[in-house]
Amino acid sequence: MSGNDQRAHAPTPTAADARGEASAPAKIDFDDYSQDYDALLHESTKLYAEDSEYFARYKVDLVKKAARGPVRRVLEYGCGTGRNIGYLQEAFPDAQIMGTDVSEASLAIAAQNNRSAGFELEQEGLELAAFDLIFVASVFHHIPPAERAGVMGTLARRLAPAGSIDVFEHNPFNPVTRRIVSNCPFDADAVLLKPVELRGLFRDAGLQVQQQSYCLFVPPRLGWLLPLEKYMRWLPLGGQYWISAGQSR
Repeated sequence: MSGNDQRAHAPTPTAADARGEASAPAKIDFDDYSQDYDALLHESTKLYAEDSEYFARYKVDLVKKAARGPVRRVLEYGCGTGRNIGYLQEAFPDAQIMGTDVSEASLAIAAQNNRSAGFELEQEGLELAAFDLIFVASVFHHIPPAERAGVMGTLARRLAPAGSIDVFEHNPFNPVTRRIVSNCPFDADAVLLKPVELRGLFRDAGLQVQQQSYCLFVPPRLGWLLPLEKYMRWLPLGGQYWISAGQSR
């Protein structure tokens, strides 16, 4: 996935290899990419959009339109360098906005660029008050599959009774998306998940799916076609998909 040449010496076989199981990709340390994240993202996504900020605006706009009640507290889980934070502040100007991430270097940049938002290092034992909206954009494919249920459980515990968790993920059925992921250095550890897996994670955490749709069909240069996207959300060809869930009623 990283594009690096294969070395002449094969890795030592493991027990998983002997059973025919795929080895897990090495975990990416986003501290290593924090300074160059924007440039690398632009390089990886320019096939779809020259302005990589387009993706942040697009996703936050979808979530804003789907909000089902007052939004007073917003958490972005996996906020990285804070690219979405400003758009969340614009969408929910009366809300307290907080971002968490496992990368300290990324959080330092996010805090510098978004001084009115709050930031916390995501780690075991982190206790936060409940949120009306939890926004998660392109994070779960970086979480090892065996750890995803635990993460969703943590998010469910942070959710206010009438709140929603809105998760955007890469669509593994879209060949352009797969190409973008395969060429992106910080996606070298990506294990894409299908919507059925994400729905299962919500269900197992005691949450009820309230909305699902595919998105990012039309590149910005064909903006005149954007109004057609609302009729295509059932079609599994969008660049990403979006699932919103809340507590069962």
